[in-house]
Amino acid sequence: MRWIRRLLRRTTAVRHWPLWTLPRWVIVFLLTVVAVDLAAISVAASVTTIRAHDLALFGLLLACTAASVELTRKSGEQGGARVTKDVQGVWELPVAILLPPLYALIAPIVRIALVQLRVRRAPVHRRVFTCASVGLSFGAASVTFHGLSGLMASTTGGTFSRGLVWTLLVAVTVLVRTVVNKAMIMAVIKGNNPAVRILKEMFGRESLYNDAAETCISVLVTYGVAGNIFLAPIALPVVTLLQRSLRHAQLVNDSRTDSKTGLLNAATWELESTAEVARAVRTKTPLAVALLDIDKFKGINDTYGHMVGDQVIKEIARTLNSMLRDYDLAGRFGGEEFSLLLPQTRAVDAFRIAERVRANIAGLSIIAPGATGGERVQVTVSIGVAALDSGSKREYAELMAAADAALYRAKAGGRDQVQMISTTRGLSAISGASRSTNGSRTDVPSAFRRAQKP
Repeated sequence: MRWIRRLLRRTTAVRHWPLWTLPRWVIVFLLTVVAVDLAAISVAASVTTIRAHDLALFGLLLACTAASVELTRKSGEQGGARVTKDVQGVWELPVAILLPPLYALIAPIVRIALVQLRVRRAPVHRRVFTCASVGLSFGAASVTFHGLSGLMASTTGGTFSRGLVWTLLVAVTVLVRTVVNKAMIMAVIKGNNPAVRILKEMFGRESLYNDAAETCISVLVTYGVAGNIFLAPIALPVVTLLQRSLRHAQLVNDSRTDSKTGLLNAATWELESTAEVARAVRTKTPLAVALLDIDKFKGINDTYGHMVGDQVIKEIARTLNSMLRDYDLAGRFGGEEFSLLLPQTRAVDAFRIAERVRANIAGLSIIAPGATGGERVQVTVSIGVAALDSGSKREYAELMAAADAALYRAKAGGRDQVQMISTTRGLSAISGASRSTNGSRTDVPSAFRRAQKP
């Protein structure tokens, strides 16, 4: 009976794996990739002749991989550190080019297992899929290189010609590896979260630069090891330095964004928006800004708790990211306030965008946990929009003040609505929002106060 209870406990544990919370087709895709990788390893093992030299080179490159992982751990990347990219994979391109495909399929398993055990934990299904996708991409690269390597033997013209052919073969190999790997990762990311901007996340300038740096070091290591296998450890400090440079880039990015939502923080949004407004004035192109405020947010926190309040903020940020264009700027001013900058946008289009944002947020399905299965949290926002018409001379401070006056009017008008003030009415609207009917001064809206800060 004891073994039956153990079996039941394990079955229950499997049923609670995070894997099963993913969309069904994503689960099928993940399992298919893993099955294909295992099949590829089996086929490669059946046709590969094990040689002492190959084992020695493979062992040396794996030792360099383990040393890189350990250096990463000791440099403080473990625990809660958020690292977007590891570079220990530089040792896997030499494996793919210099050894049979079997070794290229196996190498990522060792590296990712070490990262899981020594650097930071991640859900097992993610690690397994990463092993399979990286292994298949390097396996495909290895098959490509070895399949085309006959071109080297048929090349005449001396060292220059052979070196050129070898470089071209490596370039094709890297291209195959990149296409296969990114295609699988893009499919899973987009399937799990359709709101993610794939082009921005995987093909942004910083991402491409990091990939190019890792690839260049991988090619140099491959070339050096091809001539002398004992040169591999010399690349260890370079790989560690590259990892730290990527960490520095991540820290720079973190300093620009709000940690809870991933949107631009107030200082960065204001800096970039000021530049965009000045550019729009100089080039006489339309532009709009919008300020969003969550209606009765304090009541949400008081009723459902701050955890639900945080979830509301994150869902709104996700909605903004999914609806805006790549060149729009979304920021969080803190608390329940958000800001949008819409370049190349006329007043009528800005109003329509703001109205779509308002409607989508009102339709969010956010469930607060409870004893009866949870309760849907009704979330609405008020939005104030100000547009910079083509040829207008308004400055950033005036535009923000007009948007804040429009937000003030939306709040006063009953909330859950969009109000808009054009630049031709902006100053009078601000004056009306900041003075009482008897001419005495009243409290100026928050964004206007922010806009007046030096």
